[in-house]
Amino acid sequence: MKFPHRRKFLHLAAGAAALPFAPHVAKAQAYPTRPVRIIVPIAAGGNNDIQARRIGQWLSERLGQPFVVENRPGAAGTIGTEAAVKAPPDGYTLLLVGATNATSAALYDKLNYNFIRDIAPVAAISREPQIMAVNPSVPAKTVPEFLAYSKANPGKISFGSSGIGSLPHMIAELFQMMAGVNMVHVPYRGTAPALNDLLGGQVQMVFTSVPSSIDHIRTGKLRALGITTATRSEVLPEIPTVGESLPGYEASNWLGIGVPRSTPPEIIDVLSKEINAALADPKIKARFADLGSTAMPGSSADFGKLIADETEKWAKVIRAANIKAE
Repeated sequence: MKFPHRRKFLHLAAGAAALPFAPHVAKAQAYPTRPVRIIVPIAAGGNNDIQARRIGQWLSERLGQPFVVENRPGAAGTIGTEAAVKAPPDGYTLLLVGATNATSAALYDKLNYNFIRDIAPVAAISREPQIMAVNPSVPAKTVPEFLAYSKANPGKISFGSSGIGSLPHMIAELFQMMAGVNMVHVPYRGTAPALNDLLGGQVQMVFTSVPSSIDHIRTGKLRALGITTATRSEVLPEIPTVGESLPGYEASNWLGIGVPRSTPPEIIDVLSKEINAALADPKIKARFADLGSTAMPGSSADFGKLIADETEKWAKVIRAANIKAE
């Protein structure tokens, strides 16, 4: 699958970052003059929601208007994303963008929007690794041992996920593709039931977030084999990355802020500068670390490239594994 809007998307993102700020100072200073909503396309209470609210609080304090989170969950984030796409491009509707947007772009054939075309990147917020966790009954204590065990038992090892097409599912499929192993996917309706069955031994492996699994790992109820990001986790530095044994492997959940296309570049610039200022704040960095995430500062163009790269990456996985949306 090709993404015809990728080049245009990257060009627009870079162009917005390169525009001189001075001619727009007066207009930028007038923004915002009323409350701004941040559409979060997932239910309240999770890590993503917490991070959106923390960034919203920072923006409220810095820009003098309320930045209010509006949760619009459903259909793997597509309901909330469509609401943002259809909003006026005036800077008063922001969207919490995440890795799920990149997977949904390829997973769903009939979306009422084109994510890369219709959402302009503002700034990345954070990156969160996933942990490759196994039940202690699995006779593997390292990723190489798990690979050997998997290849010796094709089709006999099952892995759980929070649903077909979910990020943990994608991450496991990428692992299978790159490692050349064959495991059985068992989808659940959420992370909690998948972890419960991992703890009970009904499935042997799950890719899951640090906060959801760290207590089980520390008490020995689960065994962590690897971290999915390119670098080790600050929270669990003793756990090697999967890429140390499977060169080139990298996957993560990431978050950022986007706005409807055609939002004025000077407004995007104001928001990008303030979000990056937040990510440099020690208290916010510490809060994100508590959630198992790492602040990810950068320009709008940087975030645009990440979105485009990730969308293509997961499209290849979806095609290769022939994954169909539920």
